[in-house]
Amino acid sequence: MLLREIINSIESVAPRSAQENWDNSGMQVGDTGREISSVLLTTDVTPEVVDEAIMRGCQLIVSHHPLLFHGLKQVCGQTPQARVVEQAVKHDIAIYSAHTSLDSVSGGINTRLADKLGIENYKPLSVSPLKGEYNYLGIIGSLPEPMPYPDFIAHVRTILSPTYIRYTRPASETVQVVALCGGAGAEFIGEAISQKADVYLTADCKYHDFQDADGRIGVIDIDHWISERHAREIFRDILAPLGVTCYISEKDRTPVLIDN
Repeated sequence: MLLREIINSIESVAPRSAQENWDNSGMQVGDTGREISSVLLTTDVTPEVVDEAIMRGCQLIVSHHPLLFHGLKQVCGQTPQARVVEQAVKHDIAIYSAHTSLDSVSGGINTRLADKLGIENYKPLSVSPLKGEYNYLGIIGSLPEPMPYPDFIAHVRTILSPTYIRYTRPASETVQVVALCGGAGAEFIGEAISQKADVYLTADCKYHDFQDADGRIGVIDIDHWISERHAREIFRDILAPLGVTCYISEKDRTPVLIDN
């Protein structure tokens, strides 16, 4: 199958028009006219992931986080990104990324995360007329039955197996309405409060985010990678029916290590 046909399939679910202005979803390395028979699916593109693609004989890596966010001024192996580009070009491996284009759509990162946690009747947390149907960067819904706040935290731990969980004191000890945003979503805490969510699940919260939310809403902060690694499952669901061989990377991992 031609790479451009694979890209069309991904973008039928996560069109590049859905990405945020600052993002760089789309082709990172390679020729869209080449033939693809096997694909490695990953959250991040690291040198270890590229080595795995070489070992598996994959012609394409599809990632959630773009390899290239900022201008790459030199390709001489001095940074992990430069080493990835060098190895990918040397071994004729294409790289494609769907980042906020996958975050923002129904059926993408956040609705999949809600499904995993058993959240029902969800809708966009913040509706922007400029984004049209692509409003799922943050969502809000409800649990089938209310549960105590500590039980919901335990539920998150069981379902997502996060590296760590940090959280604030809630306004209510009972959780029914849940808001969430995979990845770094502290910007939506205020919106979650205004929408009367009992908890807000996201990643990468700063100290003052916790301070501002303390006692107003149960903010639950987990590892960024953990909150978005199911992008790989979504890619597999899109690409496997096309007849290409899909591998979920075994080298893809969180860079955050916790000493307990």
